[in-house]
Amino acid sequence: MSEDAGQAPDDVDAVTRAVLTASRVLVAVSARSLASVEGTVTLPQFRLLVALSTHGAAKLVVVAELLRVNPSTAMRMIDRLIGAGFVDRRVNPDNRRETIVQLTEAGRHLVEDVTARRQAEIAEIVGRMPASERASIVAALTAFASAAGEPPVAGSDPYPLGWAAPSTP
Repeated sequence: MSEDAGQAPDDVDAVTRAVLTASRVLVAVSARSLASVEGTVTLPQFRLLVALSTHGAAKLVVVAELLRVNPSTAMRMIDRLIGAGFVDRRVNPDNRRETIVQLTEAGRHLVEDVTARRQAEIAEIVGRMPASERASIVAALTAFASAAGEPPVAGSDPYPLGWAAPSTP
């Protein structure tokens, strides 16, 4: 029996410990899903690819805001990803003084492949859970994501982590 089993479900400390424990599992799943691209992209660079996958083509300032980093940090990451062939930079057709960055086809495939591996491993873990507990975890994680400001995911969404199809500027 876990130390939190006797705790009331609204005990913030017990819930926090349970989320921290679950986050260790999710971080491990994330790390394993990136293992095949290790040496190609770092986790922060992958976050940038995901941001572009979600947002579509964007200006440097927007990318930096999405990642919550300084524009100079975002620019260094973008330069490395351009060198690796996962991102490209072009003049904004709506304002020729600006440049925008977007995923290349290779970048899009990388995000899709890593996401598919992550989804498969999470599905395997969920499959080992008792069916009677799955509804409560859906409710709890949905509430957690909502409290964090994360948009809900549709059941048959081709972007299972809440990412939207790339748009054009």
